[in-house]
Amino acid sequence: MLNAMDDRLDARRMRYFMQVLDSGSVRGAAEVLGMDPSAVSRAIGVLEEECGTRLLERRGRGVVPTDAGELLATYVRRQHTQKQQLLAQLDDIQKVERGHIDIVAGEGFVDWLMRHSLQRFLAAHPGITVDLSVGSTDAVVREIVEERAHIGMLFQPPRDERLRSHHSHPEPILTLVLQTHPLAQLGRPLRLADLLPYRGATLHRDFGVRQHIEATEISEGVRLPTQLSTTSFHALGQFVMAGLGYALSARLPVPAAPDGSRMVALPMRNPLLSQGRVHVVSRHGRVLPPAASLLLRMILEDFRPSAINAVGVAIPPG
Repeated sequence: MLNAMDDRLDARRMRYFMQVLDSGSVRGAAEVLGMDPSAVSRAIGVLEEECGTRLLERRGRGVVPTDAGELLATYVRRQHTQKQQLLAQLDDIQKVERGHIDIVAGEGFVDWLMRHSLQRFLAAHPGITVDLSVGSTDAVVREIVEERAHIGMLFQPPRDERLRSHHSHPEPILTLVLQTHPLAQLGRPLRLADLLPYRGATLHRDFGVRQHIEATEISEGVRLPTQLSTTSFHALGQFVMAGLGYALSARLPVPAAPDGSRMVALPMRNPLLSQGRVHVVSRHGRVLPPAASLLLRMILEDFRPSAINAVGVAIPPG
């Protein structure tokens, strides 16, 4: 239908029409265009015939758009904006010099980004500004779906056709403890029941990690008491490094304690805790601006050795 409309609407007459709106009168538009007012008036008349309705009505000594005229003006402005965006994107493809990127990620990805893709990108493109926000699984999904962020990195997003997964790889949930903790001495994959005698820390319920843990609790008929519930992966690591107990989480990049103690990651027996995956996502159907597309490619290149899923797969609804 839009193609048919484009065929019917003459670009020159639409330019005259928009000038009339800007000037507030046919005579004012004619002066700007360097034309005879009668020629502008005839062009507007032909345009109204093409549209099949009146586009302007007199108001005092000038003219204002009718409802149909407002619709046409909105259409013309949108076409102009899209054209400008296209030209800007074509120009930026040649040289990524300006622009802005919004990234939203789980806290566990921040250190990785700053040591890999994002660090290299910022060094190579000083004119590009980046906003890196940290959020839960639910928050990352919301920012991507509502197009407030270009790129998202998260653990186990929900099945949603509005999300496009560019990459995923397995990320098991483990029990993190100091190497001196009694759980580290068992020498076998752990059941949830093994954790019951000890204090634990985990993430809030809007994190995919916690949702996997709760599903495992149901399957094993165990309810783990939690001393610390947090939105911070860093807090989980500090809980463990302080010798307070265990944390159920994906691997955490936590350095050794001053006394030389190390944190170890113990495998879990329940297969549900091994089914989680890390995803790099964007809004399905959204065309990313050149700078964001370039950074996304760099992230995928850094992940490629462990890539499993095909690039560009929509996450189907559950």
